[in-house]
Amino acid sequence: MMKPLMNEISWVGSSYPYIDQPDLSSINHITVGRYGGNSLSGANKNEDGCLVWAGEKEDWEFAVILDAHYSAESAELVVEELVTQKESLLETIKLPAPACFIELESRLASLFRSSEFRSKCQMIKGETACLIAFRKENYVWWLSIGDCVLYLFHPELSDFKQYQLNQRNFYEWIGKVNTFEQPLPCYSTGVRELRKGKTVLLLATDGMIECPNSGFEDAKKVHEVFADAANVEDGVLRLLQSVEAHHGRDSATLISWTIHNTKEGSEPSDGRVPHELRKE
Repeated sequence: MMKPLMNEISWVGSSYPYIDQPDLSSINHITVGRYGGNSLSGANKNEDGCLVWAGEKEDWEFAVILDAHYSAESAELVVEELVTQKESLLETIKLPAPACFIELESRLASLFRSSEFRSKCQMIKGETACLIAFRKENYVWWLSIGDCVLYLFHPELSDFKQYQLNQRNFYEWIGKVNTFEQPLPCYSTGVRELRKGKTVLLLATDGMIECPNSGFEDAKKVHEVFADAANVEDGVLRLLQSVEAHHGRDSATLISWTIHNTKEGSEPSDGRVPHELRKE
């Protein structure tokens, strides 16, 4: 029996930095955007990284972005470790919901807590923020260490100015300084039920978020770019072009895709929409 096809990408900026060169790549329905910053503003290296796995039938997506500092070694280590554990992680991803989400969180936390991985972290230079997102059926799950952002755009949520799933947390990393070396590791994780209809997910490193004079520290501004775009690819391109136009020095890495959910989302028991509930 033939194995189901899976498309994938794994990249770290030390292999190709994309300085002065906004780049778009597609993996199935997923768009990856990479930009190493503007050399005239002082950009001379790219310490970001990413990994994407996607089932060919578009029934799930697993995406990782990394934003390292001091060197790209920490991003390289995390990507290499996830690729090494690929078969085990794919077995977990293919479990039915909700077991796949519960088991995936357990496996990733165990990996990062393992003495072998923590020993490797002490042998490298620098540390990295890490954001992992996994979508299956009508749910999206994430694990966030540090200050990368996972956005979720849906009309019913944007009506309430809700555009972002996780909160940026500073002084959290994997690497030489490692949250998993602490007696109690610090990271955030969560799961969200998707609303019915079209949802756009976007993962971003701080090279986009903190680009000077772009306004992208406000999630609403990021949403507006996608609202005006023809599709996800166009939205990612517009964000990277804006970073380029504002002479952003820091590297920006983006991963985005659209989900068309046919299942009804949760609704209040009396049938009223949240706008009506807020009036009480």
